[in-house]
Amino acid sequence: MTRWTGLLTVMALGAGFMGCDDQKPPAKVTRAQVKRTGPATMEIIPVEGQLPYCMLFTMSEKGVIRQLTLTRENRSIRCDPGRPVANTSFRVPVQEGKVRVYIFFSDERVPAGSVAQQLYDLRDRERVTAMDLRLPGRIFVETLEFTPETGEPEATGVVVGAGGVVTSDGGTASDAGTNTLSVQPLAN
Repeated sequence: MTRWTGLLTVMALGAGFMGCDDQKPPAKVTRAQVKRTGPATMEIIPVEGQLPYCMLFTMSEKGVIRQLTLTRENRSIRCDPGRPVANTSFRVPVQEGKVRVYIFFSDERVPAGSVAQQLYDLRDRERVTAMDLRLPGRIFVETLEFTPETGEPEATGVVVGAGGVVTSDGGTASDAGTNTLSVQPLAN
């Protein structure tokens, strides 16, 4: 009987301490910043203390998903704090409207194809977190917004659909030579 009384006392004290926590939840950690470099162009700049690799995707109001950090290996790239990702500006098509910019930070180079597919599968969600993804290693997700304005020519890229990857000029993705990949919803 004494053992049960002791156990109940410990549980009651533990529950009392949990209910008395007046601390505020931790503030949201900012992992990157979006910097406007033109009416429809932006740079993504990681802040200090992030995991060393990243990849960028945008999802427009019209549902178009673009991979901005497309490499020959189709993996995440090295992202240095305080420097623009890929040392470049990215152009966002004005006609697609405001975009959500997804930055996936990782502790190892992650294959981008599986991230693109998972992001496409999660496209109806308001928020995507690292817990939503099936990826190796440690992953952090930062979501930013960018609204392009008129004044620059339209961006190009490749479209991914049921028939495979085809560029706007009819070539294949390996022939494209662009730094963007578009994933568009399939027409019914």
